[in-house]
Amino acid sequence: MLRGISGNVLIFGLVSFFTDVSSEMIYPLLPLFLTSVLGGGPAFLGVIEGVAESTASLLKLFSGIISDRVASRKRLVLAGYGLSSLARPLVAAATTPVAVLFVRLADRVGKGVRTSPRDALIADTTDPAMRGKAFGFHRAMDHAGAIVGPLTATFLLAWVVRDLRTVFWLAAIPGFIAVLLISAKVREVERKQLSGAGFFQVIPRGSLRSYLAIVFVFTLGNSSDAFLLLRAGHLGVSPARIPLLWTFFHVVKMSASTPFGALSDRIGRRPIVIAGWGVYALAYAGFAHATTELHIWLLFAFYGLFYGLTEGVEKAFVADLAAPRERGAAFGWYNCAIGVGALPASLLFGFVWQRFGAVAAFYCGAFFAALAALALLALVKPAAVPPAEEHP
Repeated sequence: MLRGISGNVLIFGLVSFFTDVSSEMIYPLLPLFLTSVLGGGPAFLGVIEGVAESTASLLKLFSGIISDRVASRKRLVLAGYGLSSLARPLVAAATTPVAVLFVRLADRVGKGVRTSPRDALIADTTDPAMRGKAFGFHRAMDHAGAIVGPLTATFLLAWVVRDLRTVFWLAAIPGFIAVLLISAKVREVERKQLSGAGFFQVIPRGSLRSYLAIVFVFTLGNSSDAFLLLRAGHLGVSPARIPLLWTFFHVVKMSASTPFGALSDRIGRRPIVIAGWGVYALAYAGFAHATTELHIWLLFAFYGLFYGLTEGVEKAFVADLAAPRERGAAFGWYNCAIGVGALPASLLFGFVWQRFGAVAAFYCGAFFAALAALALLALVKPAAVPPAEEHP
C-alpha cells in the first residue's frame, strides 16, 4: 500500500492526521456552537466560512509563488501549521459570532501560508507516475484524523466534560504534535529556484489555465460542508449524533482517496475528476429532497465518494500540467481559484437557503457541479503522465 510513498509524503500524512484530529474536534460542533450558544444564523455561518476560506486561498497564491523563489519551502509550511495550531483552540474563548469569525480567519491564514508550499514539496518528492496515489494517501491520512477527531469529541462530551469550550481547548494538543513532526522530520528537496523580476510572471497558460477556470466554476457551487451538518440537524440528527455522522462521512472519504488516486495514475486524471463532480451534483440533488435521518446518512456516504474521486486527483492533475520550476505557483493559483470561489459560494448558498429554502440552495450547487463537469469534458484534454524528473 505504501509503495511509491516517499518519506516526506508519509510525514505530511501524519501531520495532516494530527492537524485534522485537532480541527475536527471543533468543526462538526461549530455550527451548533454558533447558532445555539452564540445566536448566529445560517447567513452568518456562510459569512464566516466564506471569508475565512477565501482569505486562505488568496494567501495560498502568494505563498505558492514565494515558495518557487526561496530555498526552503519547509519554513513556510512550518509557519503556517504553527499559526493554525495556536489560533484554532481560541474559539473556546469566543463570546460572539464575530469573535468566531476572527478565530477562523487566523486559522485559515495559517492554512493559506502552508498549503501550496506543502503540495509542491509533496510533488517534488514523488515519482510522477505515483502522484495520484501520493496525493490520495495524503488526503486519506487527513480524513483518518477527521475520523479520530469527532470520536474524541464524542468521548469527551459523553464521559469526561460537559462543556463544548473545554473540548475546543483540548484540541490544541494534537495540533502541537503536528508542528513538532514538521520541525523534526520534514526534509527539503534540492531544486532549481525560479528567478525573475516580475512577481506575477508565472501566470497559468494553456490547459492549466482552462482547467483552473473550470475548477473555479465548480467551486461557485461548492459551499461549506457546514451547511450539510445544518441540514442534518434540521432533519432530526441529534447534536450527540452529529460527530458520529461526521466520522462516518470521513470513513468513506478516507477509504476512497488512495484507491481513486491510484486509479488516476492508470486511466488518467480527467475521467476521475468528471465522475467526482457528477457524484457531487447527484448528492446535492439528494440533499434537496431528503426528509429523514436515514436519507442523511445514505447521502453523506455517497457524497464522501466525491472527495475520494477529486481531492488528490485534482492536485495530481495540477502537477501534471505545471512546469516543475513553477509548481508552487501552479498550486497557488489552483488553491486561489478554489478560495476565491468559496466566498460567493457560501454567501450565495446561505442567502438562497434563508430566502428561498434549502431545496433551491442545494439545486444551485448541483447546477454548478454539472456545468463544470461538462466544461472539463469539452475544453481540457487529458494530460499524459510526465516522465521522471531529475533534480539538480
